[in-house]
Amino acid sequence: MSAASVYLDAATAAPLHPVARQALGAALADGWADPGRLYAQARRARQLLDAARAAAAETLGVRPDELSFTANGTTAAHGAVLGGLAARRRVGPVLVHSAIEHSAVLHAAERHVAGGGAAVPVPVDRLGRLDLDGWAAAVRAPGVAWASLIAASHEVGTVQPVAEAAAACAGAGVPLHVDAAQVVGRAPVPAGWSVLTASAHKWGGPSGVGLLVVRKGTRWESPWPADEAEAGRTPGSLNLPAVVAAAASLRAAAADAAAEAARLTPLVERIRTRVAVEVPDVEVVGDPVDRLPHLVTFSCLYVDGEALLHALDRRGFAVSSGSSCTASTLRPSHVLEAMGVLSHGNVRISLHRETTEADVERFLAELPGIVADLRAEAGVVGL
Repeated sequence: MSAASVYLDAATAAPLHPVARQALGAALADGWADPGRLYAQARRARQLLDAARAAAAETLGVRPDELSFTANGTTAAHGAVLGGLAARRRVGPVLVHSAIEHSAVLHAAERHVAGGGAAVPVPVDRLGRLDLDGWAAAVRAPGVAWASLIAASHEVGTVQPVAEAAAACAGAGVPLHVDAAQVVGRAPVPAGWSVLTASAHKWGGPSGVGLLVVRKGTRWESPWPADEAEAGRTPGSLNLPAVVAAAASLRAAAADAAAEAARLTPLVERIRTRVAVEVPDVEVVGDPVDRLPHLVTFSCLYVDGEALLHALDRRGFAVSSGSSCTASTLRPSHVLEAMGVLSHGNVRISLHRETTEADVERFLAELPGIVADLRAEAGVVGL
């Protein structure tokens, strides 16, 4: 990355944490063997895997035997949803989820429905917050086997009422899967969930490592063909060096999370405030208070989101535009549509441990001119 580049897309993938880089190098030299074998190199690999599992479990406050590593966060989410539904098929065919889940959960829901099941999306308000009354009614309905809720919106940053949603699930006897990809390593996850998933590259770990945590006593079975890896919860060999780096960086990120939140929150507040004032016809979306500390999203009228992304990229700013998980489809964001807010000309800014105040100031200084130029090119003037 050149000195002039400013990376502002940590919600997609945070820069590799220095601890992850160090651990990855050491584990590449020492953790290449199959931890399931019996010879010396394999026993060393097993030690590394066990230590990584113990470290990640301690950081999350769970038992090591409740935590499995997966190939990525998407695999973890697919397994959480489909495995929960498979284990509780006798209870009923219904999955309840919020309308703003990540595409990984929505795709699992689509697979479930294609196989004869049912999925009930629960709406959110204009700030992106779950309709708790609607959620409570949905999970109490007959035939509900499983529920999934994102801990905080990956697109607009609104923190969801996980504890209250979990209490409603507990009252109805429905296990709750929480997609905590944007929260793990940044903030504590509220209690009450039965299954939790996360993704290492969101907290500064390497890509290609997911977490699947299944609490003891939760009925869950792997939706994949039988396999001995990770207590049968996920198939195939693990990328052990990446797993070691993920666990080490998770511990480091969690230890710094409170301080980082205190540093980034005012920077995000500065973006929220100044964009609304300095760029005409813009809507800053998401909850202004109950939100992630590092993420802000806004939508600009009369501007194509893809064009805005490319214009920002030419000026050295890496951001997300439109739907963060379906940008390649060129469809409007399902999250913004569910909220009832402007879904075009949309920009998501997400900060990280390397983001500086100067980076934010440079972005704020250049954004109004970039938007004005794009509007002029489109023939929209005089705003």
